[in-house]
Amino acid sequence: MPCDISLGRAEQCKNSIGGLRAAYFINWGDATTVTYSATAGSEDVITALGGTPIGYKYELKGTSTFEQTLTSSRENGTTFVDQKLTLSIKKLTIADHKQLKLLSYGRPQVIVEDNNGNFFLAGLTKGMDLVTSTISSGAAMGDLSGYSLEFQGMEPLPANFVTGPLTTGILASIVEGTVA
Repeated sequence: MPCDISLGRAEQCKNSIGGLRAAYFINWGDATTVTYSATAGSEDVITALGGTPIGYKYELKGTSTFEQTLTSSRENGTTFVDQKLTLSIKKLTIADHKQLKLLSYGRPQVIVEDNNGNFFLAGLTKGMDLVTSTISSGAAMGDLSGYSLEFQGMEPLPANFVTGPLTTGILASIVEGTVA
């Protein structure tokens, strides 16, 4: 039966950390094909994206998160993954206002880099929608003056790991915003 598991899992060492390092936004439609690793399994690891994808890097530090919730229904015979990316971006700028507007109009694919050096491609088949954003000046001097963004994707599978040539290709030629 194709639903049977084939591997167990030992208790892991306590050497992982939480948090995100960066998010790389790719405009919908720029990545026209996907190449999967032949050795890691057909749908688990992406090694290349075809077309002309450019990843726009947003460096992250602090309270940004990436969570995936897998939901299966015995009654309906369905399984899907709710992908949620929450970003906290410091400082309000005119350029960021424009990009926020464009992100809300589109449905980008997002490569998420965590603090353990893992890369995941969220929104692979349907993209990620900016569902809520808050532009805040804060109340007290220590409060956030910046953006809180929440993206959501609904996918048939969890976000794929991204490895190999892709992490040295598209991510090596990232277009980064200016830092003021």
